[in-house]
Amino acid sequence: MNARDRTVLVVDDESATRKFVGTNLKARGFTVYTARDGVEALRIFNTRPIELVILDLDIPPPDGFDVCAQIRAESDVPIVILSASGRESTKVRALELGADDYVTKPFGVPELMARVGAALRRTDEVDDMTQMVYESGKLVIDLMARQVIRDGRGLDLTPTEYRLIKLLVQHEGKVLSHRKILRSVWGPSSVGGRDYLRTYVHRLRSKIERDPGHAVHILSIPGTGYCFVS
Repeated sequence: MNARDRTVLVVDDESATRKFVGTNLKARGFTVYTARDGVEALRIFNTRPIELVILDLDIPPPDGFDVCAQIRAESDVPIVILSASGRESTKVRALELGADDYVTKPFGVPELMARVGAALRRTDEVDDMTQMVYESGKLVIDLMARQVIRDGRGLDLTPTEYRLIKLLVQHEGKVLSHRKILRSVWGPSSVGGRDYLRTYVHRLRSKIERDPGHAVHILSIPGTGYCFVS
């Protein structure tokens, strides 16, 4: 993990956690900003070149869920959740709002740093792909503008649906395994499995395909995964 000149925002209402996480990140070469509540977190995010966010959910308003949603609405920056809650429903909600990974407190430094490194590597892989606009007939996927357009109309995609179509189109023509998709879109701690992924593919097809029952863009590869073709 190359941390040189990488900037991280650590958001937690507990000063001990901010200090602990921040110290370990700085020791690895990261530039670290910290915030104790949602207002401060969003202010820093909107005024600093933040490349990764480590976010506690239980912070003074706006809480971590709202902060995650607001950041994801305007940026693809990786978001790693830190939370004392291990409930699956909480994890699902955070990932649905666009978080990249979820770490349950208490946590070890090696685990957290591994999650941070994985999130940054996924971002770097995406940044290496130069094509930003994909067109197929009247379907346009503009990654720079974060828009998916069909028949001249912008589609209303959830953050998770957008991340899924983005991953697929950036690997156009390649078959992505179920495991690869789950880990890339929902992170290493992804909940659910193939049925969970199948539900999202069905929802995405219903929005971008002319005939969702006979998909021509998002193809199922039996026993393997999915492939986007134009």
